Amino acid sequence: MPNFRTFDLNLLRVFDQVMTERNLTRAARNLAMTQPAVSNALNRLRDALGDKLVSRSGYGVEPTARALALWPAVSDALRQLEGALTPGEFVASQANNTFVLAMADATATGVMPGLVEIIERDAPGVSMRVLPLTTRDPRRLLDEGAIDLAVGFFPAVLADLTAQSQAGARPGFDHERLYDGEYVCVMRRDHPLAQGPMTLQRFCAARHLLVSFSGRPYGFVDEALAAVGQKRRVVLTVNQFFTAGKVVAGSDLLTVLPRHFISATGMAHDLLVRELPLDVAPVHVESLWHHRQAQRSDHAWLRLAVAAAARTAFAEALD
Repeated sequence: MPNFRTFDLNLLRVFDQVMTERNLTRAARNLAMTQPAVSNALNRLRDALGDKLVSRSGYGVEPTARALALWPAVSDALRQLEGALTPGEFVASQANNTFVLAMADATATGVMPGLVEIIERDAPGVSMRVLPLTTRDPRRLLDEGAIDLAVGFFPAVLADLTAQSQAGARPGFDHERLYDGEYVCVMRRDHPLAQGPMTLQRFCAARHLLVSFSGRPYGFVDEALAAVGQKRRVVLTVNQFFTAGKVVAGSDLLTVLPRHFISATGMAHDLLVRELPLDVAPVHVESLWHHRQAQRSDHAWLRLAVAAAARTAFAEALD
């Protein structure tokens, strides 16, 4: 048992970062320490607790059962101390922060007008940079500090975070549901398929355009088709919903777009909307952020502002 009166509490900060990152190099970077210094601190903590805590595994480390049991209490205590000792709270009306967000153009079309209204009213000194979302897994960007918040559809990420929690690990990322997106089939108004019912057979026989952030010609609609033993031919992928609408308006391709986005494109008069001829899994749009941002008052304001803008824009979708 360690002697708490002589125990070096700085070792717990190192432990928390190692457990969060599962990588000594990244933990050292977050702590502004060298990797040997992190390793030395970890060894001292191992000696004090009588447990090896972590062992090397691939490019990172794997925690022991004792480490997994200890981490939640250590992490919560550190977060509470950090909140109590942080000088000053974020005051929106006096702030001059610049926040960096990543989201697709369809999401930005809905969220950003309301977010700008909040900034102009409550935080005129705050600036926003919105980067295009180019991945369904933005955790690396959040981890590296390239962005403060990602907004989008991240099913694989959420499944992984849930699995980590069920395994007793504390995920390094937090998330919040913003709204549920509804997707529809879109074509030009004089498309050959504009007349008659949009059956599954006609849908699969058509030529398709897919919005794919990764460029991979396979998305959630294809997953739904595969579940019923069907497939479609994707002849073009693009990484923006607006581009998809523009291409479809002048071609015989079909695409699938968020319903709310169509009116915002300025091309609604050129496009025909049909319901998808199959059931697809719900598209849950989430905000995602790194756990180390969770207790920061400025980041809390950002998350609340984004959520408020989403509620205003997608009130019908949330009902």
